[in-house]
Amino acid sequence: ETTVSVLNPEKSGVYLIQSWVDGGQKSDRSPFIVTPPLFRINPGEENILRIVRTGGFLPENRESVFWLNVKSIPAMDSRAPDENRLQLVVKSRLKLFYRPSGLKGDPETAYRKLQIARHGSTLVMRNPTPYFVTLFSLKVNGHEVRDADLVPPEGQVSYRLASPPAGTVTWQAINDYGGISQSESRRFEGDAGE
Repeated sequence: ETTVSVLNPEKSGVYLIQSWVDGGQKSDRSPFIVTPPLFRINPGEENILRIVRTGGFLPENRESVFWLNVKSIPAMDSRAPDENRLQLVVKSRLKLFYRPSGLKGDPETAYRKLQIARHGSTLVMRNPTPYFVTLFSLKVNGHEVRDADLVPPEGQVSYRLASPPAGTVTWQAINDYGGISQSESRRFEGDAGE
């Protein structure tokens, strides 16, 4: 079980807050519930969301990732029903990691253990640890690689590059507290597929 605080800092705006956890796909069922799933929050108020595991099978030898969704729906102003207005609904989507107790290694240094390989014009990052590594930045020879995100535990991700990668790959990761790690670099040559 964990908690998340929801705060309405406005002086005059009432919102309906809807929250849920999903597995990343529309059809995914999550082994977590959020309570309360729906509530009203007045100006200056704070409410606590409780995220509770309800069961279901999750691997005990590595982390799992889910998504906490928090949607804030503004109230309609009933004093001016005929006025034109634009109302925006904001949905925040946060990564929610389930970390079984007793995992080997240190999640703070998992990003340092990433392994790099080249297959033609594809860069492959392999993660031998039981922890997700959330990339903040990824550069090949100083050029930013777009869409660098999560490297799954005991898994790998591939990035298609405009030219065959060779030289230096540099990355930074986001830690458990939202901080940015120091840069980690690897120099490599040759093609792992050769």
